Amino acid sequence: MFEDFRNKIQQEDGIIFPSNIYRKIVLQPAYDEAKKNFLTIMLQINIAHLKMLEEQGLVKKEEAQQIAAALKKLDLNYYRIEDYSPQYEDLFFRIENKLIELAGDVAGNLHIGRSRNDMGIAIYRMTLRKKLLMLMGELLKLREDLIAAAEEHIDTIMIGYTHTQQAQPTTFAHYLKAVIDQLDRDFDRMQHCYQTVNRSSMGAAALTTTGFNISRERMRDLLAFDDIIENAWDAVAGADYIAETASIIQLAALNLGRTSQDFLLWATQEFNAFTLASPYVQISSIMPQKRNPVSIEHTRSLLSAVVGDASTVLQMVHNTPFGDIVDTEDDMQPYLWRAIDRLIGIYKLFGSLVVTMEVNKKKLRSRAENSFANVTELADSLVRSEGISFRQAHSIVSKCIKVLLAHGEESLASLTWGLTNTQAKLVTGKPLRISEEDFYNTLKPEFFVSVRTLLGGPSPETMRASIERSKEQAQTLFEWIKHKETAITEAEKQLITFIEEWDHE
Repeated sequence: MFEDFRNKIQQEDGIIFPSNIYRKIVLQPAYDEAKKNFLTIMLQINIAHLKMLEEQGLVKKEEAQQIAAALKKLDLNYYRIEDYSPQYEDLFFRIENKLIELAGDVAGNLHIGRSRNDMGIAIYRMTLRKKLLMLMGELLKLREDLIAAAEEHIDTIMIGYTHTQQAQPTTFAHYLKAVIDQLDRDFDRMQHCYQTVNRSSMGAAALTTTGFNISRERMRDLLAFDDIIENAWDAVAGADYIAETASIIQLAALNLGRTSQDFLLWATQEFNAFTLASPYVQISSIMPQKRNPVSIEHTRSLLSAVVGDASTVLQMVHNTPFGDIVDTEDDMQPYLWRAIDRLIGIYKLFGSLVVTMEVNKKKLRSRAENSFANVTELADSLVRSEGISFRQAHSIVSKCIKVLLAHGEESLASLTWGLTNTQAKLVTGKPLRISEEDFYNTLKPEFFVSVRTLLGGPSPETMRASIERSKEQAQTLFEWIKHKETAITEAEKQLITFIEEWDHE
């Protein structure tokens, strides 16, 4: 009976490597990702390694020329469209086989002093660093969009919320600047992550380096890495570079996700805080009046997908041996790439919808003017005018609000000087000294905002200074990205030069 099952499986799945199911769920997807992401980088590593081997005297100039000629003949576009072949385990062996076919056995010397292990990790890191730089660039563009929106709304009064309840008057610019500052921290974390990622594994070979006199330092420089992963075991086994990346990508998505949740709530007709531009809303198939804010919905949904993909990366690292192992390689890498690519798109979408939406300034101001959220400043003002403790002032104002609510009054317009004077006498035994004019002035949201001039506050002058500092930082941040991109581009150009020089020698 058991033999029948075995024979059935062997008939369906084959009797030689790779089995049909292994090919379908492991090798084919890995190959598809590799040919899409790795071909150019694999060629760059081959050129750099060949140059280093020649400089170190490990291959002769004539051999280097033969191998370089074969590298130059490689048709990368062919491999980008060609399907997986079980004749070769992976893309590396397929390319190596082609090089040997083109240059002869001498092409086998290209693998002196290296392994698929250190080469594979270098490929992953070189792929990831470019995606990180693209993400960081898009983050800075979103930051610019939000800065422009914040400048536009320095005087846009709105209510700020704590515990989802009306808390205090502030401005839309104040809220947006908080989002900008959060993005700044996301960028800082990405910068640190880039430094972790952009380190060379080349020369670690399989696990213990090599007995050949190669130059790890030269490989670092040729491939535009900032540093070398010193310990060879760590170079091929360490997965914290991708775990760190997953963590900061996850956190960046969670951060923006909280803002998208606010926006989705504020887009409701009940809140009516803003109206999205037409390209970012969708009509209902049955309800003519509907303007569904689907762009914000999808932003929130896709950010959750980013969190999920990043979480998958962390789970795949969890409880794996500290060694070269597939859990941290081909099966895992695409989850992080997808998370980054999605976040790049989300940054573009979110910036566009914020800049193009119409903020309902009148509605936000009216809501703030009629809200009890203004009374914090009344309590503060009573401390100054009456010479009483804040707790006494808090008690006076609190009693006033309770009286109004007991009488069904829910608007700040019902709070009068007379009522407050009555409650002040009950609490302090003394009448109010604050004038009626000053009293009613404290209840205006504009006044509330204007007196909060401390660093981090929403007053117009404070916000302008804060926004200006963010604008001044932008150039430095963009230049950091440009510096890293230029280093990579120059290294890539130099590798092309080496191929041309071999061709003409």
